[in-house]
Amino acid sequence: MFTDRQAIIVWLHHLKPAKVLRKYGNVHYVSRRMKYAVVYCDQQEIEDVMEKLNALSFVKKVEPSFKPFLKTEFENSKPDKAKEYDYKIGI
Repeated sequence: MFTDRQAIIVWLHHLKPAKVLRKYGNVHYVSRRMKYAVVYCDQQEIEDVMEKLNALSFVKKVEPSFKPFLKTEFENSKPDKAKEYDYKIGI
């Protein structure tokens, strides 16, 4: 039912042909100042899409996002006793 998605960061020389990126996945964000776009696509297709994007003339470089592979569950995260006391007082 749900497919695993992964972001690809596409660094661009210029932004005018950024609409072309819609053909390769869902364009989530385009930064005008830093000239990059975030494109989401299926994890199974990520290698093929990255190769196709690298072949485009207006693309500087393509980087995959490693967010799906990061561990988000933290262990042994005990709050500081002084902060815990301050929270109880309401400071």
